[in-house]
Amino acid sequence: MALWAFEFGKDIAGLDAGTKKDVVRLRAELGAVQAELSSAKEDRDKAQSIADTAGTLMATERASLERLMEQVKQLEIDNRSLGDDLVFFEKLIPVAGPDGLSIRGLQVDPKGGSTIKWQALVMQVGKHVSEFDGRLELAFSGLRNGKPWTSALPDGPLAIRIRQYGRLEGESICHHRRS
Repeated sequence: MALWAFEFGKDIAGLDAGTKKDVVRLRAELGAVQAELSSAKEDRDKAQSIADTAGTLMATERASLERLMEQVKQLEIDNRSLGDDLVFFEKLIPVAGPDGLSIRGLQVDPKGGSTIKWQALVMQVGKHVSEFDGRLELAFSGLRNGKPWTSALPDGPLAIRIRQYGRLEGESICHHRRS
């Protein structure tokens, strides 16, 4: 009875019906499925490589964007600072009064020994002024160690050419005056 059940199971499963042709066909199908699987793995690896490259590019772009945003913020800060400077300079220019040239600031600092360093801010008053072409003559006097001194520009009057404002600077030698 057990033998009959075994034989009957083989018949139902179709094991006896299989021939060498079926085995060859199944092996061929198995080879084709394995080739498809290998091709699918290669395609997956290529797609993964592309995805990894895209991810790297996105990270690089994100970092570049962050750097650009930092630069924009710095430029905005610089722009505000320049705007503040512009407001400051506009306050220096008198609105009323006759048009002309004026010294809006003068700073004199001892440099050492008998030399002084000077800086002057020369401005033209008015909204639409033409270029000024002329000469600047400065003379300094004061007390140093309780003794009077004088100084003038070493090469005489300084030729200047400005449109609205100019920052001029130079050095001069102090000469002690005789009382």
